[in-house]
Amino acid sequence: MTPPLPAPLVQQLCRIVGERHVITDPDRLVVYESDGLTAYRWPPRAVVLPASTGEMAAVMTLLFQEGIPMVPRGAGTGLSGGALAPEGSVVVGTARMTRILSMDPVSRVALVNTKLSEAARPHGLYYAPDPSSQTVSTIGGNVAENSGGPHCLKYGVTSRYISGLTVVLPHGEVVELGGAGKDPESGYDLVGLFVGSEGCFAMATEVEVRLLPIPEGVRTLLAIFGSLEDAAGAVTAIVSDGLLPAALEILDQPTIQAVEASVFAAGYPKDAAAVLVVEFDGTVAGLDADARRAEELCRAQGAREVQRATTAAERDALWKGRKKAFGAFGRLAPDLIVQDATVPRTKLTSVLHEILEIGRRYDLTVANVFHAGDGNLHPKLLFDRRDEEQVARVEAASKEIMAACVAAGGTITGEHGVGVDKRKYMRLVYGDVELEAMRGAKAVFDPTGLMNPGKVLPDSAPEEEGA
Repeated sequence: MTPPLPAPLVQQLCRIVGERHVITDPDRLVVYESDGLTAYRWPPRAVVLPASTGEMAAVMTLLFQEGIPMVPRGAGTGLSGGALAPEGSVVVGTARMTRILSMDPVSRVALVNTKLSEAARPHGLYYAPDPSSQTVSTIGGNVAENSGGPHCLKYGVTSRYISGLTVVLPHGEVVELGGAGKDPESGYDLVGLFVGSEGCFAMATEVEVRLLPIPEGVRTLLAIFGSLEDAAGAVTAIVSDGLLPAALEILDQPTIQAVEASVFAAGYPKDAAAVLVVEFDGTVAGLDADARRAEELCRAQGAREVQRATTAAERDALWKGRKKAFGAFGRLAPDLIVQDATVPRTKLTSVLHEILEIGRRYDLTVANVFHAGDGNLHPKLLFDRRDEEQVARVEAASKEIMAACVAAGGTITGEHGVGVDKRKYMRLVYGDVELEAMRGAKAVFDPTGLMNPGKVLPDSAPEEEGA
């Protein structure tokens, strides 16, 4: 068992951030033993909560001098175990860093370390990637995971909207990457390298974000299907027809039933095998024509009914059901593992069929709710971690699902990151040369390996990982 931090070190940390913001009590540390993926539970040695870049630099300098590994943590909503603290590590959290540092509506740029869209809305602007966890997640976490979301089919993921970063390196040095007025064509794109690094390079404390004008109009449809395969077929038909929806989201029957039995009920028909949320946004001209054409294509693919949200309240209900689906699964099982593979859209139907077959073979409930437009699947395996036999079946099924997605021309993650959960699958998609290049990139920022250890990159021989 890892010993507690030495008392003199705790006192020094308290002098930097205040006694209330250094957590060493084992009972309080339980809150930090997992992130949104509760299948893994590693309690940290301590938690420190700085409130500014200066405090962050001082805390990290001190931990670096003591040779103590550091684990960045925002809101703890990640779904790959990326904020878990390996033995001996200290969690350095950003929960107190909640300010809008500047807002420039003319340039459509904000400098933040907090939630964003609410602050941008009075200026007629918003943060386009719109991760499903946006109401609770932090912008720093979105940067770490290069998060996506329902509207990334049209607008792209986090990396497209980050123009500058202030980061604290593991030894405490503060570095500015990119930023307004700097030529992105001069030198290496260090911002692009940093976004998606999963907290393994440094700690981002200030983020410069590009904003977009709120769309003039929105049209939202709900298509109801008798089979999951038909819903996936409708996605392919819509995109193949040349339409560009802002979002194409599928929920299958187990997900629908979980949502409708919860406080997030959206009015989805409980007997449907799948529903497809289709949304168009932009200038009002042309939106109705696009919505009508999407409805025709859904009906041609077997939709038994297509509903259209006619009020803002109806649209909000449709999205609440989709975005809160994850929380509704607690009614079905005490634990779940959500996978995050991406496959070509044309392979959605065949891969979904294979995933369902894998679930049946291992006698597991598998629920699907996912970003169908960009082929980003989120199969959720429901289980009870207190049952070792169930856990073994979940692990075996997860490996087969990952292998099936890669075999279809896909990859092992689309937005949730690799973290702890998927590092054992990295060799499914990368060879030794690519993995060594990634190690080299990490070493530039973190030569001592103290920053978020045990994440992303495999550190054992391939045969030991079961790859």
